[in-house]
Amino acid sequence: MEFISYSPEYAEDFKNLNLEWLEKYFWVEPHDELVLGNPGKYIINPGGNIFFVKYENKIVATVALFRLQKDIYELTKMAVTPEYQGKKIGQKLMEHTLSFARNQGWDCLIIYSNRKLENAIFIYKKYGFEEIPIEENNPYSRGDIKMRLNLS
Repeated sequence: MEFISYSPEYAEDFKNLNLEWLEKYFWVEPHDELVLGNPGKYIINPGGNIFFVKYENKIVATVALFRLQKDIYELTKMAVTPEYQGKKIGQKLMEHTLSFARNQGWDCLIIYSNRKLENAIFIYKKYGFEEIPIEENNPYSRGDIKMRLNLS
């Protein structure tokens, strides 16, 4: 298992991995289309990051860190392709991402999710994320839970 940081050659992998779960469980929102169509512009350039997992010579998972404020980032667009789920790839990716965020000296990570994604919520809680009140106008119409992990 290899962790890879974003480069434009992986933009299509980022888009396809996320479209796979969005279309399976929900729908693709206009905000998703913008971000997935140009991750360099919307995530990387404003100070964020994207990681990928390469496993058996394929890109099988991804996660993004979207900059909300100076040292507050949203952990978003986490996806593991279905054929590789159940191999703890998502958990290894989470560990890599949290280690990176802590090494950056960031204050906290925020997650918006949906309670329907029980496995994802379980993993977030396992790694210390706690539910906090979700604002009325959260960025995702599918979002019904907001979680926070203090890093410092």
